[in-house]
Amino acid sequence: MRALRLHADRDLRLEDVPPPPPPGPGEVTLRIRAVALNHIDVWGFRGMAFAKREMPLIVGAEAVGEVVAVGEGVAGWKVGDRAAPYGALTCGTCRRCLKGEDNLCENVRGVKGFHVGGFACELVNQEARLLVRVPDGLSWEDASCGAITFSTVEHMLFDNAKLEPGETILVHAAGSGIGTVAVRIAKDMGCTVIATAGDDEKCAKARALGADQVVNYSTQNFPTVARRATNKVGVDVVFEHVGAATWAGSLLSLRMGGRLVTCGSTSGVSAETNLMMIFQRQLRIFGSFGASMRNIADGYAKMARGILPVLDTVLPIERFEDGLARLESRRVFGKIVVTL
Repeated sequence: MRALRLHADRDLRLEDVPPPPPPGPGEVTLRIRAVALNHIDVWGFRGMAFAKREMPLIVGAEAVGEVVAVGEGVAGWKVGDRAAPYGALTCGTCRRCLKGEDNLCENVRGVKGFHVGGFACELVNQEARLLVRVPDGLSWEDASCGAITFSTVEHMLFDNAKLEPGETILVHAAGSGIGTVAVRIAKDMGCTVIATAGDDEKCAKARALGADQVVNYSTQNFPTVARRATNKVGVDVVFEHVGAATWAGSLLSLRMGGRLVTCGSTSGVSAETNLMMIFQRQLRIFGSFGASMRNIADGYAKMARGILPVLDTVLPIERFEDGLARLESRRVFGKIVVTL
């Protein structure tokens, strides 16, 4: 079968490799149909010093496929079912897993496509307990954005920030995969959305998505715009994943008792923080890492009723590296998806 394997930093090869063995007890074999690209794929491609990896490594951390074989003892899955594999190798038995907090597993063994072999291949065996059902009617390309993209936004907005209808939210990097989804979900629930983007073209696209106010953060002061748009009160929630470049301004944009939720730091991992402002204004800061399988299912429920991902580019597997280059250069608006 064909598989994309990383042999060394920036050394990605499409190769013929042996298919996986028949699924073992508790496993199914998935025929992968589409893989969505994320920054974790770029980081893995560049090489991450802190990550211990098995090389050569099949890449691809977010995918969708159909069941083509079912192992002994598997209940609830049959050949032909559509499924999204959960990429974290969780134990399923610790107190966090038993509470449904898969992303906080106390014995996680790595992330597929980053630490161990992933999903950018034609066939893969997956534990049935680490599958989420994909609703009928979704395209493979749209469905490929469920396991990381939609679920990350679900975990950020609802498990952590607890966004409510009618609130005002500042969404940073609205042209990113999670940024576009956050705009669409927040607008669907009746929120006022202030979006930031890095150039006028992306700002126009964010406005077309439904954002009520759009800020070009390279030429405008977004905290000033956010406070002016809220009659100097500030926003209820900041959707943060940029990091150092926007951190101070994000805190300034919040109202008294406002909430900031962050899942990333693409512009830098360290930033100065005004601690006095945090306690005087009673701000709440939430770190949000990954997502649970419940979050994936909740994201698919929203897709099924019409809140779909924004697809920037759809490429064949032979052009996976072109997709990584586009994502790395930040020319993207929405998701890049690779089909098999």
